[in-house]
Amino acid sequence: MGKFELMALPYAINALEPVISKQTLEFHHGKHLAAYVNNLNGLFPGSGFEEASLEDIVCKATGGILNNAGQILNHELYFGQFTAPKADNAPKGKLAEAIVRDFGSSGWVWLSADKDGKLVITQEANAANPIQKGLKPLLTFDVWEHAYYLDYQNRRPDHLAALWQIINWEVIGKRYE
Repeated sequence: MGKFELMALPYAINALEPVISKQTLEFHHGKHLAAYVNNLNGLFPGSGFEEASLEDIVCKATGGILNNAGQILNHELYFGQFTAPKADNAPKGKLAEAIVRDFGSSGWVWLSADKDGKLVITQEANAANPIQKGLKPLLTFDVWEHAYYLDYQNRRPDHLAALWQIINWEVIGKRYE
């Protein structure tokens, strides 16, 4: 067993249906994310990162260690932000106020907060994460095809629109606080 373990999903494997199917979660979480965890654990010996947190690794590492650690962090934030579909799902409290204040509405890819709590939307490539820019990641949508092609084929906009139904705004609000 390595330093990092595959995160447990905070909901049942079929809880996000029909937005994200059980089959997609089995592959995306159970195979795709698991591969990054296994790869990272295999790269640790002699790396100098044996005692580092995932966030520290993402901020300081390069190459394969950065790629695998970044993908783990990104996917943990992604999978940790969802809940079963709810009607009229919307942010509340300080986060809702900040979204209205800073954007008038919300967007996707990465929603983060800077050190002063101002919201920022960024698009990051591959294993990059907003923490590398000193930001606090709040919400992310994985727009790579593996996240939606089994359910939506080439209809990425439909997938992105549906994701809003399953956001766990309590989790996102706690990330913001």
